[in-house]
Amino acid sequence: MYDYDLLVVGSANADLVIGVERRPAAGETVLGGDLAVHPGGKGANQAVAAARLEARTALLARVGDDGHGRLLLDSLRAAGVDTVGVLVGGAPTGVALITVDPSGDNSIVVSPGANARLRPEDVRTATSLFHASRVVSAQLEIPLETVVEVVRNLAPGSRFVLNPSPPRELPTEVLAACDPLIVNEHEARVILGDARVGDDPADWARLLLAKGPRSVVVTLGARGALVCDGSGTALVPSVKVDAVDTTGAGDAFTAALAWRLGAGASLADAAAYAARVGAAAVTRRGAQESYPTAAEVEALGGDAR
Repeated sequence: MYDYDLLVVGSANADLVIGVERRPAAGETVLGGDLAVHPGGKGANQAVAAARLEARTALLARVGDDGHGRLLLDSLRAAGVDTVGVLVGGAPTGVALITVDPSGDNSIVVSPGANARLRPEDVRTATSLFHASRVVSAQLEIPLETVVEVVRNLAPGSRFVLNPSPPRELPTEVLAACDPLIVNEHEARVILGDARVGDDPADWARLLLAKGPRSVVVTLGARGALVCDGSGTALVPSVKVDAVDTTGAGDAFTAALAWRLGAGASLADAAAYAARVGAAAVTRRGAQESYPTAAEVEALGGDAR
């Protein structure tokens, strides 16, 4: 019996968001709207998204002993995330500087802050959390050596889900544990190398699978997602919505997919559910504030549980 459906190991940031008519070119200054501060970071986002869907969720992360850290802890607890693994201190809370254009597309610059101080020894200290969790999810806004230690501390029978964002070359040990590896087009191109990437996402998925993961999911935005494992590839469509802000939508997708896999869903079914969660998230501004409940996902079509 697991205490948690999902343990997320990753980043927690304060998102500083400004709406702009268009994103600036190099050397250019543009005027934007009022600054908004939201709780974010890929790890915290995933944890909140899963908890909103009624998954029993814990987060292993580090925040600063400051106002941004308190903002994040309040948001996590309000969503129902167990924060026993959230460490405090060592550096200021991480910050993401985000510009959002009228179409909802965003550009993000991250100052890691305390996220860079989440160390392998913190993972080893939290062994009990790993043994209590059915699925473990991670990203790359924390040190890569910490993610390697996560893989080494997985409990027998648990499942590891990785979104390699921001993307970088991954050790064989990490790739072999991924089930699935979840990437968007940019992440696929970085991991594979532009010289090897054509225009067909199915080719990206097969090339990524050949690098060692047990399964691969390529997210395609409004087109849905492509799933790939030893049985082949399949396209999972999304739900058509009017996008307002795509910030954090990929994190909601990953969290939903990880939770549904842990509940026994097939890769394709879990991705279909996750696509609906991501679609619901882009209809609202912000990251964590935009994440839907299970009932809201069900209203978009399909079962929410």
